[in-house]
Amino acid sequence: MTDTTLDQRATPLPPGSEAPEFALPSTPDQRVSLSEFRGRPVILAFYPEDWSPVCSDQLALYQELLPEFQRFDAALLGISVDGIWCHLAFAKDRNLHFPLLADFEPKGEVARAYQVYRAQDGTTERALFVIDADGIIRWSYVSPVGVNPGADGILRALEGLGTETS
Repeated sequence: MTDTTLDQRATPLPPGSEAPEFALPSTPDQRVSLSEFRGRPVILAFYPEDWSPVCSDQLALYQELLPEFQRFDAALLGISVDGIWCHLAFAKDRNLHFPLLADFEPKGEVARAYQVYRAQDGTTERALFVIDADGIIRWSYVSPVGVNPGADGILRALEGLGTETS
């Protein structure tokens, strides 16, 4: 028996699209908006769920690579449909030092805007976006949910922006 849903991934907003604006909670009393980062690149890492093994590995890798992303003056934002308290516990437990944003209510609204919401599961795809300093998507990718996409594509996209700082 085969599972036909294994590779039915969403088609994310393509390069050249204007990145949809959002403002999502990063703590119970703070929100982060995409427009705050205008003038510098932004990496959006949509991931299905806090605490899952693949998500834990993926975000731990990005934490290790933060200095590399910072060479390009790029901000990293993690986004899932989990609630803010779940994010805070997960970030503390995994020693993550970048914002995890709660696309919780209305559930998946930002993921839907980026075309990476998994309605059948009530989560997001494992999707990556690199947005340039002008708010234009320059690279997007959806990985199979069970596969850590790594960071090679992110780094290539950042290099392509020509924003590396010494």
